[in-house]
Amino acid sequence: MRGAHETRELSGAERTLLYDAEQTLVRQCMRERGFRVWPVPRQPIADDRRFPYAVDDAGWAAKHGYGSDIQRRVEKLRATDPNRLYYAGLPPERRKAATAALNGTSPEGLSARLPGGGEVTASTEGCTAWAQSALYTDLPAWFEADVVTGQLPAMAQNQVRADPAYRKSVGAWAACMRERGYAYKNPDDSRAQFLSTEKKSGDTSREREIRSAVDEAACADDSGLSATAHRFERKYEAALRAKYRTAVESRLRLEHAALPRARETTR
Repeated sequence: MRGAHETRELSGAERTLLYDAEQTLVRQCMRERGFRVWPVPRQPIADDRRFPYAVDDAGWAAKHGYGSDIQRRVEKLRATDPNRLYYAGLPPERRKAATAALNGTSPEGLSARLPGGGEVTASTEGCTAWAQSALYTDLPAWFEADVVTGQLPAMAQNQVRADPAYRKSVGAWAACMRERGYAYKNPDDSRAQFLSTEKKSGDTSREREIRSAVDEAACADDSGLSATAHRFERKYEAALRAKYRTAVESRLRLEHAALPRARETTR
């Protein structure tokens, strides 16, 4: 009989521990192969958040608007990433060797069927595979469980967006926003005004961004959009987790078993 700990969802701290342990193992492996890797935090910017339906945290909106300030910080981190700069500075042949050392020479040996169709493959060679094998012991099982479960959140969000009740709440949200002086058809339209690479014409000042985002959060609450979206998200996530129960339970089992190894690795 499986223990309760094997089906309990991991805490954020436990997931960070597994992430850090894998990074530690990858760095060790790459160093042995003559290459350098710098650690990257699991969440480099603490306030970086995703709102798949609408910004519905008024406090966050008052501080970050739609997150254009965070977007700029992410772009800066990417531009100054020591790993990126290191690999870019390697001679072509050396760069090719580093990529092979990290990911193997070809994506062969591991495969997983995507829930929506198609297949993902990866190499059993390279430091990434070695680190995951050391941490989770059963590399093929881990790869399959990781690939399958990694698809479920986006699938649930797509199902929420397609639900007639959600679409109706978007209409109520848009009406609420019109009363506040905005012509947005949906939350994607509002964030595109401030976050898209090619912003729409008009006043896209920081002050207007914050004002719009704060109003969006208020309308997400008043229209019922936020409550509807999260209620249906829980519903569809539960259904998907039941449908792909084998992969979900396999991942949890492997993660819980890996925690002691992760603690030992990062001591």
